[in-house]
Amino acid sequence: MDWSDLAFFLALARSGSLSAAAKRMGTDHSTVARRIESLERDLGIRLVDRLPRAYQLTTAGERVRDLGGAAETAIADIERYARGADRSPHGVVRISGPPHLMTSLIAPSLTSLKRSNPELRIELAGEPNPVSLSRREADIALRMFRPSQKGLVARRLAVFHFGLYGTREYVARTAASERNYIGYDESLEHVPQQRWIAAVAGARPFALRTNDMAPMLAAVRSGLGLGVLAHATARSDPALVQVKTPEPPPKRELWLLFHRDLGKSLAVRAVIDHIVKVTSAAFNSEPGRTRTGTAAR
Repeated sequence: MDWSDLAFFLALARSGSLSAAAKRMGTDHSTVARRIESLERDLGIRLVDRLPRAYQLTTAGERVRDLGGAAETAIADIERYARGADRSPHGVVRISGPPHLMTSLIAPSLTSLKRSNPELRIELAGEPNPVSLSRREADIALRMFRPSQKGLVARRLAVFHFGLYGTREYVARTAASERNYIGYDESLEHVPQQRWIAAVAGARPFALRTNDMAPMLAAVRSGLGLGVLAHATARSDPALVQVKTPEPPPKRELWLLFHRDLGKSLAVRAVIDHIVKVTSAAFNSEPGRTRTGTAAR
């Protein structure tokens, strides 16, 4: 069998549609369909039932999906081992993390990293939801919660403290009972600060809901309503003021994650050290910040 055909099948099995699988694989839906047909011919079994508007896995397809996932993880383990044997900081290192953090902190800091390591190539993926390090969707991940996956090294970089903020003008001219709120959309309703602001807002409507901090910050700055922002961001803007609340929003931790084997790669290690340095400088002076520490789980 052609192992690359398996990747197309797994993309379909996980996404549920040809178009979504094509987007994931960076190709068109006809190519995905053709590669799955090729895999079925090589294996001699039918993996999907082709319905009028969808592809549905057969019983055999479900089994191949499970076995294929294990094979994919094993291939990623081989790649991590090989990269860990590198003796110079070169090659591509992919970093995944919250979009706003990627835009406001990590991306602007890369000039100094590239100057010191000209053979490094960096890929940044700003994603609100976690990616799989086991499947090599990223080499390094930044996450806003304490990780629980086995086989990963986790380092706590900082603790974010939040407050409820609005513009001076909006807070001054709008009665507390009439204020609108800005929060995350339903994809991030589980986020602690979203649960908190939903309780504060009560029956008041959300003027805007988004899946990223950047448009939330822009909306607050425009005077659209009140939003939960990190002190490190909001206190540097003279137009914003913190609104007193009976209880402060919950704190959030920033964690850096990577596979232990991949951490032996000089390229990955150079990027890790850079991120630790940058985040330490950015958040070391944040009021009430907890000192950085390390933990492995």
